[in-house]
Amino acid sequence: MRMRKALILGFLLASISGGAARAQETPPASDLLLATLWTQRAVEYKANALTVFALARIRLDEALADKSWTAAPAEQTGDFANLPPAVVLDVDETLLDNSKYQVWMMRTNQSFSTKSWNQFCAAQVSTAIPGAVEFTKYADSKGVKVFYVTNRGAETEKDTRENMQRLGFPMGGNVDTFLMQGERPDWTGAKGTRRAVIAKDYRVLLNIGDNFGDFDDRYRTSEADRVKAFEAGMGYWGRQWLMLPNPTYGSFDTAPFGHDFKKSREEQRKAKWDVLESWVGPAP
Repeated sequence: MRMRKALILGFLLASISGGAARAQETPPASDLLLATLWTQRAVEYKANALTVFALARIRLDEALADKSWTAAPAEQTGDFANLPPAVVLDVDETLLDNSKYQVWMMRTNQSFSTKSWNQFCAAQVSTAIPGAVEFTKYADSKGVKVFYVTNRGAETEKDTRENMQRLGFPMGGNVDTFLMQGERPDWTGAKGTRRAVIAKDYRVLLNIGDNFGDFDDRYRTSEADRVKAFEAGMGYWGRQWLMLPNPTYGSFDTAPFGHDFKKSREEQRKAKWDVLESWVGPAP
C-alpha cells in the first residue's frame, strides 16, 4: 500500500512539474504573433514582395525614359533632368527581413531597445526580402545608383554593410550609398534631409519603403494628419513611390497613442482598440 501511494504521489509531482515546465516554455501572448508569422512564413507575403519589386522594374524603365520624372518632389529642385539616376530604398523590412528579432522579442517578452537591436544588427542574421536583391542588381545594371536610407544607427553601418554585401546587394563602388541615422547632426529619424543630399547630385527615380516615414516626414503626426499627408501624395503611390507590406511595426502602430512611448503597454493597447471600428454583431 505504501509503495502504491508513493508511486501515485511521484506521478502527481511529475505531472505538476512537467506542466509547470511546459507553461514556462510557452511564449507569453503577444500582439506581434500573427503579423510576424505572416511575414516570416506566409507565401502570400513572399508573393506580395515579389509583386512590388516586379512593378519597381517596370517603373524604373519608365523613369529612365522620362527626364521629368522624380520620386523626391519635396527635395528635387532646379534643373535635375540631366542628373545621373538613382533610387532610394529603406533597408529594414524593405530589403532586409528582421523577423528573427521580432520572434526573439515575443519569446522573451521584451520590447524594442536600441541595445538589443544593435546586438541583433551585429549578429548579421537578417535575410533578404524576396525580390529585393534582384531588383537592386537590375537597377545597378542600368547604371542607376542604389542608395540605402536607413534609420539604423550610424554605429551599425559596418555590420549592415557586411550583412547586405554577403546577400548580394550593390555596394555603390566609390560612392557612400549608406545614409544612416545620426551619421550627421541633421540626419534624424525624418529622412527628408538625407533625400535632399541625394537629390542634389542625382535624379531620384524611385523611393521604396515599408513605412510612411520612408516617403514623408509627417509620419509621426496624428492619424488624421497622416491621412491628409497620404492623400496629398496620392499621385505618387504605385508610380514613383512603392510600399512593401510590414504589419509588425511602424508609425501606423504608434499613431493611435500619439507616438508617446512613455505610455505603458496596456495604455498603448487600449488606444489601439479605441480607434478600431467594429460590426455591432447579429441582431438579438
